[in-house]
Amino acid sequence: MGSDNPSPSPSLSVLLFLIISFLVGVGGTTSPFSVDEFGAVGNGRADDTQAFLDAWNVSCSSPTRTVLEIPAGKVYLVRPVNFAGPCNAKMKLVIRGTIVAPSDPGIWDKLDPEKWIYFLGVNWMVVEGGGTINGMGQEWWAQSCKRNKTNPCRSAPMAISFYQCKHLTMRNLTVTNSQKMHIAFFSSSHIRASHMTVIAPADSPNTDGIHLNESVSVVVKDSTIRTGDDCISIVANSSDIRIRHIVCGPGHGISIGSLGKAQAYDQVHNIRVDECLITNTQNGVRIKSWQGGSGYAQKIVFQNIWMKNVSNPIIIDQYYCDSTTPCENQTMAVKMDDISFISINGTSATKDAIRFACSDSFPCEKLFLKDIYLSLESGGPVAAYCWKATGHSSGLVYPPSCLSSAGDHGKQYYGSR
Repeated sequence: MGSDNPSPSPSLSVLLFLIISFLVGVGGTTSPFSVDEFGAVGNGRADDTQAFLDAWNVSCSSPTRTVLEIPAGKVYLVRPVNFAGPCNAKMKLVIRGTIVAPSDPGIWDKLDPEKWIYFLGVNWMVVEGGGTINGMGQEWWAQSCKRNKTNPCRSAPMAISFYQCKHLTMRNLTVTNSQKMHIAFFSSSHIRASHMTVIAPADSPNTDGIHLNESVSVVVKDSTIRTGDDCISIVANSSDIRIRHIVCGPGHGISIGSLGKAQAYDQVHNIRVDECLITNTQNGVRIKSWQGGSGYAQKIVFQNIWMKNVSNPIIIDQYYCDSTTPCENQTMAVKMDDISFISINGTSATKDAIRFACSDSFPCEKLFLKDIYLSLESGGPVAAYCWKATGHSSGLVYPPSCLSSAGDHGKQYYGSR
């Protein structure tokens, strides 16, 4: 465990804390630790990284459940740092103050460019407290190739990321201005995130709010996400995901994918997105995959969603291509089937309120539309576009469904253009 640079041996005060915490822990839960007790200054200028690491070492090593606090009213400057588990007992990280990243991307030279606050192999932890994590991403965005195509494309850190973690609860925190993705879970399970506020400018590149990668049994609810990319993105072998009560926008909507990039095999299934408000976003609810990939996306439900001025409110795109050069046509594709869109209402910023662009070789099947009403924000008619998409509809669906019946995969277009 440690930062990306070798850390010094524990100080005498840290060793004394370990002994005291053990002795107190024998009788029950230890008293809360504060990072200030380990030398953190909290003035926004002094480097508090080592104090955070020392405090983590003591808390994680405690034989009984511990509470580690970042006090309110202070600003702690923390460089790239790794907090590694497993810990000896359950623990709670209470963030009441503000943690800020170095504003200079040069700090990451010779370090992992994708990590800022990184948790590895930590189980049974609660992260809460009402405080703020600020990635100070402005300089990273200015250097992005998405903002300036003459710049080389380079990696950028995620504000807070978890790898191979289990049984995590994250609640009542603000994460803002991340260099790249704000909150990311990789190869993790049994995650509960709620009452989160994630904010970045609408033009900040790649600043997904919450990102799930190869993670299972995840609940994200009761949160507000306003960023420059997907409010929530779900990729690469994730399943049993529940998204509920999310206020999303601006950004790119709630997305599954992209899937199948670089001919990867990806599978996502058992996903439900329920009771969300999506406003002024590039997409609403979306599934996207690259040509040439394989695997499947199935048993997915989007329901009870209100949209306001959303481009592409309902979209499946098996021809996704986020590349500076055109993507080559390929026959392989990630299979899309058993996907439902139920009770989705509001306004579209574009005429194609429903768009299913599916693969010639692996058409979308068993799509279901029920109780859909989407009108054009600026007034006038809307349309539904289907290519190689089959399924059925129920109730009022407007624009009228363009889905073909099973076995008929032709191009369909319903509605006035």
